[in-house]
Amino acid sequence: QVQLVESGGGLVQAGGSLRLSCAASGRTFNNYAMGWFRQAPGKEREFVASISRSGIFTYYADSVKGRFTISRDNAKNTVGLQMNSLKPEDTAVYYCAAGVAQAMGVMGAIDYWGQGTQVTVSS
Repeated sequence: QVQLVESGGGLVQAGGSLRLSCAASGRTFNNYAMGWFRQAPGKEREFVASISRSGIFTYYADSVKGRFTISRDNAKNTVGLQMNSLKPEDTAVYYCAAGVAQAMGVMGAIDYWGQGTQVTVSS
């Protein structure tokens, strides 16, 4: 069993930055690929970024590539999402997820979800 708790959301102006963190409980953190997803009002949840179990490989949605950076610290059981050059369309609830690791940082089925943290980008 893995429990995920996100933090770091908030309100920021367009062009600004935020860093999200996700703390995981359990001794099996490094058995999972980790990822971030987001859900805007009235829209489906969508993939943002993922990272392999070792942290070597990362994978991003085209919409955030070059602006967001995912990282993990297996010694601390944490995963982070650094978000730069934020846009109003990045406004959403952001969810941390743990799931099956596939090649090159891609995630397969999701096993665990966090409760989400709100990110609001004003224009």
